[in-house]
Amino acid sequence: MFKTVTQSAANRMDCNGGLIPVHSLMDHEHFRPLCILKRKRKAIFNLFPRYRQTHYTLKNLLLPGEDNESTESLFPDGDDHGSKQFTIKKTTSNTVHGSLSLPVDLVTQEVSGGVSLCNGLSIKMEKKCIEIPKLDALARKRKMDMNLSFIQQLKKQEDLYVVYETLEALEETTYEESTKAEGSIATLLYAKFHAKGTRENKESITIPKGCTLAFKAIPLFITEGRWGLNYVLRAATEVLSFGGFSKGRLGEVEEEVKENCQVFSNLSPDLAVIFLNAIKAVMRDRNLFQELTDKMEEVLDETGSCELKTDSPDLKDLLKSLQDSSRDHCLKLAKAITYALDALEELTEDQLLLLLESLEEKIVSQQLKLVKSILEHDIERGKGPFHVDASLLSFSGEKEQKLTTAMVELSGVKLQEDGFAVCRKEAFSAVAALYVSLYLLNLLSKSD
Repeated sequence: MFKTVTQSAANRMDCNGGLIPVHSLMDHEHFRPLCILKRKRKAIFNLFPRYRQTHYTLKNLLLPGEDNESTESLFPDGDDHGSKQFTIKKTTSNTVHGSLSLPVDLVTQEVSGGVSLCNGLSIKMEKKCIEIPKLDALARKRKMDMNLSFIQQLKKQEDLYVVYETLEALEETTYEESTKAEGSIATLLYAKFHAKGTRENKESITIPKGCTLAFKAIPLFITEGRWGLNYVLRAATEVLSFGGFSKGRLGEVEEEVKENCQVFSNLSPDLAVIFLNAIKAVMRDRNLFQELTDKMEEVLDETGSCELKTDSPDLKDLLKSLQDSSRDHCLKLAKAITYALDALEELTEDQLLLLLESLEEKIVSQQLKLVKSILEHDIERGKGPFHVDASLLSFSGEKEQKLTTAMVELSGVKLQEDGFAVCRKEAFSAVAALYVSLYLLNLLSKSD
């Protein structure tokens, strides 16, 4: 739900995609002004650049200045033009009675009786911006502390980024989504409920005051103690992030997923089950998801041995298998797991639940073929309706068909039983992420 709020705020404030939404409420503090970030490896399913925290700020990396000038002077004061306040409001309400199909955000709600769907968001925000010339001036006055272990352990050609603009919550805000059904209803929340009578489902999240919702970052260069802002690299990175979509057809998706997940195909049947159970656990629990993500980043950042410990029984066997692996093999597995988690993070919470139910129904293999057939079409260009093989929508039961249709529609592709399909223009990255997720689960579940 937090990602829903931050993406909405980022899109409202900057429709050109310059603001990067924060994905997790748990680590929002690590994306404040002057925080140092690392860029995640680009994947074909990432619509926007992705970053991860380093737990360092620019202040932590600099040697003291001659005049002991504080980095606090970089921040805007009072009514300075670097700080601006905004309010956005969003309300959605749909009520239906009788028996019909209602499209809500490209997802069909089949209703017999009545259903009420509503959510509302009103949030006051403040934009904080550190002026780029001030950062340039600071670079001329303060040197980088090259003796820091963090700096010394940076890999060759690894880039650092500094946050210079943020969008923050000005006051505590609660966002709530609710669904109330009377009668019999099959919804996109198929994995959560499918019942007769009256059923009400409510979810809410409280966003604290000062929470970072979105940010902008600029790359740094470090040379023999000197540092500065890398404007050339920043422009090249943006081209890289958005320029690859013209090549983003099925062949490119397949090549990328095979390259990143090939190591999973070499796992023994017992290890494959261990990996699958861990992935299923993090799909259910956001806290576990974040823990595994952090552990894999530790492995990828560590130059020497990395001790992998956890209090979670769901992750214990997976981390132990990594701990017992050779350094080279552990790195390969960590990269593959990170790639898989990045793909799963692009999906909605409801899609994750639907994927879990698909595993139980043993229909992931057919779903993978269906999504593959969708990617065979030029959907990234949004050229209009197309057809997929209708047999791929034929399942042993109606439940499996509805489940699959709902999951695909959440990625922006609306399907009919005869194979007729329509997708929104931005659907490619979401469908690619779904393909990668299905590929991973299908690969691991073959030994289940």
